[in-house]
Amino acid sequence: MTGHGPVTAQAEGHAARRYGLPWRGAQVAAAAEAAGAAAFCSGEFVDHEAYSTLAEMALHTERALVGPGIAYAFARTPYAHAAAVRGVWRHAPGRVFLGLGSGAYKINRDWFGVAADRPAARMADLVGAVRAWLHAENGQRVRYDGEFYRVDAVVAAPVLGRIDAPILLGAFNKLMAGAAGRAADGIIAHGLFTRTWWDDVVRPAVAKGAAQAEHAAAPREHGWVITAVDDEDPDRAVLDARRMIGFYLTVKTYDPYIEHHGWTAQAAAVRQAFAARDTDAMARAVSDDMLEAIAVCGTTADARAALARRGDSLPRDVAYLAPPSYLVSERRGQRYALASLALLDDGTH
Repeated sequence: MTGHGPVTAQAEGHAARRYGLPWRGAQVAAAAEAAGAAAFCSGEFVDHEAYSTLAEMALHTERALVGPGIAYAFARTPYAHAAAVRGVWRHAPGRVFLGLGSGAYKINRDWFGVAADRPAARMADLVGAVRAWLHAENGQRVRYDGEFYRVDAVVAAPVLGRIDAPILLGAFNKLMAGAAGRAADGIIAHGLFTRTWWDDVVRPAVAKGAAQAEHAAAPREHGWVITAVDDEDPDRAVLDARRMIGFYLTVKTYDPYIEHHGWTAQAAAVRQAFAARDTDAMARAVSDDMLEAIAVCGTTADARAALARRGDSLPRDVAYLAPPSYLVSERRGQRYALASLALLDDGTH
C-alpha cells in the first residue's frame, strides 16, 4: 500500500483545528469562506450524487478544501472514483480530498446490486486500487493486484500524472477505523462521535492501523458535528439537535456505540417513540448528557461554550458544523448553516 500522501499548503495538520460546512450551495459557501470556513464536504443519497456536488463545490470556492464526505465506495469502480477526482482536481488543484464510505450492507445489495461482504478488507483494497489510478504517471502501465480489485491498464493518451488527493474513510467501528489508519490517509467521523468513542474506540484503532503500515504522517481527522444555532429560537435549535440524534439512534448498527455509553434505556425509548411516529417523545428520550456529549446547539453563546468544552471530542483537523437534517426544511437548514458562521471567530480556526 502507498503511504499517506503529502500535505499541501491548503491541507490540514493537527496543529490547529479548522472548521467547515456540509455543502449548502454557492451563496452560503461565499459567506462561509469569507468568515473563515476551511473546508466543504458533501453527502450522497438518491437525489444528490457525490461527484456532481464535488464539481459544484470546486467551481464555487476559492481556497477551501472540498471533497465528498462521503461517497458510496462500492457503488463505483476504483476507476470511476479516480476519474472523478482527477476531473475536479483540474479546477481545484491541491484542494480536493476523497471521502469514501461503505454504506449499509442492504443498500449495497438491494440498491446498488454490488457485493459488500467483508467491508473493511474490501474498502482497504479499493483504496489501493484508487491510488493506483491517482498516482499513475503518463507512459506507465496502471497496475494493481488485490483481493477484490485488479487493474492492468495501458492508457496511451497523455492525460495522467500523479495526484496526491488524500483519501479518508467514513469509519464508525474498530475494523473500519483500523483500515482508515492502515490503508487510507485518515477518517471522516460520524456526527454521533463523542469524546469516549474517539478516545476509547476510534483513535486507538486508527493509530494501530497506521503503525502496522509504518506510516510516518499522522492520520487525518475530519468529522461531522451536529450544530444548530438560533439566537431567536434556541429551544427549536435544541429540539432539532435532539431529533437528529434520536433519528440516528434508531439504527441498530449503532448498538455497540449505545452500549459503550450506557444509553441502552434512552435508545429503547427513542426507538419506541420512532415506531409510534411520535417525534416529540423521540426528542425527549435524548437525555441532556447525550445532547451535551454529541451536539453543539442553542444560542451562539451556548454553541461557543460547547465547542470550547468539547475539545478533543471534536475531530482534530476539520470539524464540519452540520445542521440537523431530520424534519428540518432546506430553508431552516440554510439558516442554521449561516448562523454557525459566528462560531468561526472564536479564535480556534
